[in-house]
Amino acid sequence: MFTNDKTKCITVGNLKIGGGAPVSVQSMLSIPSNDIEGNVRQALELETAGCEIVRISVPDMNAVKTLAAVKEAVKIPVVADIHFDWRLAVESVAAGVDKVRINPGNIGDEDKIKTVAATCKAAGVPIRIGVNSGSLEKHILEKYGSPTPKALVESGLYHISLLEKFDFDDIVLSLKSSDTKTMYDTYVLAAENCKYPLHLGVTEAGTENMGTIKSAAGIGGLLLRDIGGTIRISLTDNPVKEVKAGINLLKALGLRQDGIKFISCPTCGRTKIDLIGLAKRAEERLQNVNKNITVAIMGCVVNGPGEARAADIGIAGGDGCGVLFKKGEILRKVEEAKLLDALLEEIEKL
Repeated sequence: MFTNDKTKCITVGNLKIGGGAPVSVQSMLSIPSNDIEGNVRQALELETAGCEIVRISVPDMNAVKTLAAVKEAVKIPVVADIHFDWRLAVESVAAGVDKVRINPGNIGDEDKIKTVAATCKAAGVPIRIGVNSGSLEKHILEKYGSPTPKALVESGLYHISLLEKFDFDDIVLSLKSSDTKTMYDTYVLAAENCKYPLHLGVTEAGTENMGTIKSAAGIGGLLLRDIGGTIRISLTDNPVKEVKAGINLLKALGLRQDGIKFISCPTCGRTKIDLIGLAKRAEERLQNVNKNITVAIMGCVVNGPGEARAADIGIAGGDGCGVLFKKGEILRKVEEAKLLDALLEEIEKL
């Protein structure tokens, strides 16, 4: 199986994908492509939120100008999303894009594919082949009857062969489905047959709540098997939420160490303080703290310090009060109203 450390390493701008490189988080701009100012603003917001690769739709030549403006504004790699018109890929490369996302089979005859491959190779620009359940070739769909994992992988390998035919192998592959189980099985099969790094995602995953859950199930399961070099959590929402969800997923899997990791209990009948409100306020006030520590917000003194012994620092509630503890050892008792401030003061010392 081609796990992340065994796939080919692809360079996208200043970032590595595959070959054992850290898993990166991507998102896509959602502003109309002719709105240069809006796209630049959103790209900067995504970069600030921690996005490591940003993609922009390029449906026409005017959008190339927007791409160029975004590329100039941000430090992270920019990807051009191209459908059908091979000339847009060529112009995007000329505009300085860091990666091109296409389906080689839908941009025309072999001469056009050859031109795109040659242009990208000369500029050192990799290509992401993007296959999804709605883009399968007729002959493959007829063969399998539906967008099965085997059908999706066969399509991906077919597109890879079109590029390899023209001596191009700076490739990233994505094989997305809106069905989590299909997506998962597809990427497992792809990892058995493809040496190139895989871009993971559940396409059309839904709104923030269900989309995050579906993505965490599919993407998270694959990452636990060391499958996947880069991810996008697709949400029908502000793309900044995609980035935050992606980063949190990597933290939850132990693949990202920067920033606060939280432990908090679900509360029970022993809880005598507003733990839910306290945990939410703590998370909000610590969201921009980049210390690599684990913080625990626990409901009671009976079990809190012991259950959260692995935490670097934490608080546990009592009856109108609570305790501050460090590595399971109680430091001192604190009034409920001052618990959060006491916690933040101790974190400052770490």
